[in-house]
Amino acid sequence: MPKIKTNRAAAKRFKKTGTGKLKRNKAYKSHILTKKSTKRKRNLRQSTITDATNVKSMKKVLPYL
Repeated sequence: MPKIKTNRAAAKRFKKTGTGKLKRNKAYKSHILTKKSTKRKRNLRQSTITDATNVKSMKKVLPYL
């Protein structure tokens, strides 16, 4: 069987935690920051766990992560 290729764009955006969950950064932090509150921008800095509904497709895209 041939090896499965990893989606490199996804590999750069996701990391695996110690318990095997996928960690990601939050969106909406790149531009048009003037109308966003300081609290909102501060909370966007923190990483979060990928939602359970997306995990199955992410495992297919990232087979060796």
